[in-house]
Amino acid sequence: MAQINTVDGLAQLSFLIQGALERRAAEHDVSLIQTRLLGVLRDRRPTMQELAKLLGLDKSSVTGLIDRAERRGLVTRVPSPTDRRSSLVDLTDRARELIVAVSAGFEADVTAMVGRLPEQDRTDLTDLIGRLLTAHAAAHGVDLFDTTG
Repeated sequence: MAQINTVDGLAQLSFLIQGALERRAAEHDVSLIQTRLLGVLRDRRPTMQELAKLLGLDKSSVTGLIDRAERRGLVTRVPSPTDRRSSLVDLTDRARELIVAVSAGFEADVTAMVGRLPEQDRTDLTDLIGRLLTAHAAAHGVDLFDTTG
């Protein structure tokens, strides 16, 4: 059997995962970037500047993204308790319901995909993913974990 190199393997895996997420999001009329936004907001209430950093977008792109999500009733902007010049972005109840719906289907897809592996391989994969994501986030000054307190 031919070996898959790391770069090609991760690229192909990312296409599979993104494709599954995109299909599940589309079932609920949500784009992939909106899905990323909701995923980030699920665990935190960032400022617009923080959101731009977390999504890897410029602030003007994030402003448009938030404007569209706000019109759809998915997010609200609330005044920052520490800086009157900025606002925090928060999910609405409607968005939280949407996250649950999209996540359930996506989780089923990924569980089926990795379920083909032996249990120890699944455990090792989870560990490696966690270590890789944590190291990448630390190198870019991003907190992966809940910042909502």
